[in-house]
Parts: sequence; structure tokens; C-alpha cells
Amino acid sequence: MAQILISEPNPDLRVLLETVVRRAGHEPVGHGELTNDDTPAVMIIEPASAEGLAAAAGLRSRLEDLPIIYTSIFPPTAETRALGPVAHLIKPFRLHDLEDAISLALSPPGIRAWAH
Repeated sequence: MAQILISEPNPDLRVLLETVVRRAGHEPVGHGELTNDDTPAVMIIEPASAEGLAAAAGLRSRLEDLPIIYTSIFPPTAETRALGPVAHLIKPFRLHDLEDAISLALSPPGIRAWAH
């Protein structure tokens, strides 16, 4: 079971993302639930949220290999591509697409390949 950090500003969507993460057999956590010693296996963020994007950049500077999954209403931009997400899902997306992205993010870095 992996800890998956979720940064989604919409409370209803956050609950949905948490449900998908649990259904995939993992533990969803929020920023406030992490301690300095905690290292999430994956981060799911809404990059349109300045807070989420800043948190992702901060974690990425500390954890270079942290896989990031974007779930957004907006397409990728130069700014969002800069963090090298393993997936960028456009809302609304199919829940199995998120499950597939989580599986991909948890796979070894050498075999990750996603069509952005």
C-alpha cells in the first residue's frame, strides 16, 4: 500500500479522488497529514491551483523522482510540463484512467511512459 498525496481544492472532487485511491489499495493523504519524515509515493494535484502547484514544486525539489499526476480542467502548459508529470488527465476523465495513471506512477521509473 502506497501513500498518495492528494492536492485538490474542490472538496467533492477530493473525496472522489480519495475513493479511487482507496479502491486501488492505497492510502490517500493531504498536505496537513504529512510529517517531515513522510514521503508520499505519488502526488495527485490540480495544477490550476497555485497552492497545489507550489506544493508539487516544493516536494519535487526535495524528492526528485516523486511521480506527479495532474487532474485538471486545463490542458498541459509549459509551466505544468516543467515538473514532468507522469500523467495529465483532463477533467472530466474516466476513473479507470486515474487508476491506470496511479499504476503507471508506481511502476519503476525506467518503464514509465505516458502520452501527454
